[in-house]
Amino acid sequence: MSNSRFPDAKAWAAIVCATIAAYLPALRGSLLWDDASHVTRLDLQSLHGLWRIWFDLGATQQYYPLLHTAFWLEHRLWGDAVLGYHLTNVLLHALAACLVVTIARRLALPGGWLAGLIFALHPICVEAVAWISEQKSVLSGVFCLAAALAYLHFDQSRRPSRYFAALGLFILALLSKTVTATLPAALLVVFWWRRGRLEWKHDVRPLLPWLALGASAGLFTAWVEKTVIGANGVDFALTPLQRVLLAGRAIWFYAAKLIWPANLTFLYPRWSIDPGDWRQYLFPAGVLVVAIGLWRLARQNRGPLAGFLLFAGTLFPVLGFFNVYPFRYSYVAGHFAYLASLGILVPVASALARIDSKAGRIAIPVILLAVLGVSTWRQSGIYSDEETLYRATLERNPDSWLAHNNLGNILLKDPGARADAIAHFEAALRVRPDYWEAHLSLGNALLEMPGRLDDAIAEYQRALRLAPESERAHTNLGNALLQAGRTEEAIAQLETALRIQPGNAEAHNDLGNALLRLPGRLPQAIAEYQAALRADPNLAEAHNNLGRALAQTPGRLPEAIAQFEAAIRIRPDYFGAHSNLGNALSEIPGRLPDAIVEYQAALRIHPDFAAAHNNLGYALSQMSGRLPDAIAEYRAALQLAPDFADAHYNLASALLGAGRPADAIAEYEAVLRIRPNEQVRQMVERLRAGRK
Repeated sequence: MSNSRFPDAKAWAAIVCATIAAYLPALRGSLLWDDASHVTRLDLQSLHGLWRIWFDLGATQQYYPLLHTAFWLEHRLWGDAVLGYHLTNVLLHALAACLVVTIARRLALPGGWLAGLIFALHPICVEAVAWISEQKSVLSGVFCLAAALAYLHFDQSRRPSRYFAALGLFILALLSKTVTATLPAALLVVFWWRRGRLEWKHDVRPLLPWLALGASAGLFTAWVEKTVIGANGVDFALTPLQRVLLAGRAIWFYAAKLIWPANLTFLYPRWSIDPGDWRQYLFPAGVLVVAIGLWRLARQNRGPLAGFLLFAGTLFPVLGFFNVYPFRYSYVAGHFAYLASLGILVPVASALARIDSKAGRIAIPVILLAVLGVSTWRQSGIYSDEETLYRATLERNPDSWLAHNNLGNILLKDPGARADAIAHFEAALRVRPDYWEAHLSLGNALLEMPGRLDDAIAEYQRALRLAPESERAHTNLGNALLQAGRTEEAIAQLETALRIQPGNAEAHNDLGNALLRLPGRLPQAIAEYQAALRADPNLAEAHNNLGRALAQTPGRLPEAIAQFEAAIRIRPDYFGAHSNLGNALSEIPGRLPDAIVEYQAALRIHPDFAAAHNNLGYALSQMSGRLPDAIAEYRAALQLAPDFADAHYNLASALLGAGRPADAIAEYEAVLRIRPNEQVRQMVERLRAGRK
């Protein structure tokens, strides 16, 4: 291809356009799995939050401060608009592909443009590009490749400015994702490939600081994974021999997926690494045989061995020698191979560029790129939303207990799909009976079913036996016990949850609900709701519950109204807050029409809300000429809840006011059947005597 600027510009544009076209389905995608933990949380969106991203270990899911600074800046630009994050990932991937081309040309490798296009369109990269959380892969990839390019310039010019520019880019790569720690070793492989030897002064010594930085960053990340993120325990208890067996199998897995990218999925089966199975030794033995064969071949051609070393060496941090949290679900993942893939894809592109036949040099790459592009387009469509992602995962990995659990939680949001959700939770537990999160999810499903409260409590207790330090399990059990009327037990569970995680807003809110039930504990309940809102200012339920508590406190009705209004701003469809706001407004002289508006708003959202019908009826009964409308609302409440004693009583009073004492007596008698009351009994006797 011509080196003139215009053809180059068209080629760069072709890479960008091809990448965007291949990832169009992902651009329309939504947040997936742990994306919400990466996109900047509310408590980190301020300048102080930016400081915490850098200096508060644990403030973000992983300590990759440059990545989370990028997310912080992106949130400033487009907030929660998901398209912006997806487009950033795609453009970063396109930029990485352009850097691949530039490096290949710098190294005088044939097929540089083809290498960039293959990398841009290969479906194994989809997980890193289409999943917002994996912006760490594409961002670190850009910095890593830019650092490599800058160092290649330094290697030729030996100018200190080039060296420090390259070092700075390497540090930025490490601060985005420490898998890039392998870059200095990769550069040494490249220099060996080019020159056939390594010189201490010229090649090795300048990279010693890089090797020290990379090793330090890698060991720090390994420590964070183990002690902060939780990559320890039985899921990670592998012997040294098992880790060797795992590494050998993983190398072959990634090589196979690069050469024949079929049946790619989000979560692969988690292998059983069994030293007693002789077949598992074939994987590391095969790697060793290939390495020896390529070493012998290196006497004539160092390229294949260099490619193999770059591929396996870049994979080294995720081959199983160090614990990484995703190993809990699977020992392999597509995004692990993002940069490592270049060790195979670039040599393949160079080989295709050397085909003798001109027709072959054109036809084969065109067909290959077309197939890869279509595959990536189809694969990126799987990442359009969580339900699609998990259903596609289960088609290729039916025993993925994580996918079953996550899909069940998605289905649980639809009351009509609760049975399907429960089936997925049970499937997850059949595969992995000790999966405490599935017990927790199953408990959540049962909690919403009539007559299943005790079963839900039992599931929460099973989850706690498996994970006694789970604040979520303690919180959910506390909430269930509260619904069962076991208030003191509920308080004990919620207080335990808060000892484990003091910033658990849901636990503070539920503890407030429990305290609100106990005589004389109203001030403590208010304090818990306020603590919940400090932890999560957008927790609408806490605003609503704080409003309820303040409404019971003399002189604090205006504050209660402000809390109900805050809940409605956060969740405009929060029918309970609309109804509670109506109750508060009805107590203020002259605000009865506003109260009626709020009750009507609650009923537009939830027409089957019996309490709102009753409250609306009472408000209408206080308005001149609206008694017939009030009676209609009371009857609507009773149609939904026939044993609603307050609605029977209010209807009786309205009927009495309408001059219908016989009908009023019938409603008062209904009250006595539901909730015996001496005052109501005397009222019935007086009405009967009056009629006589």
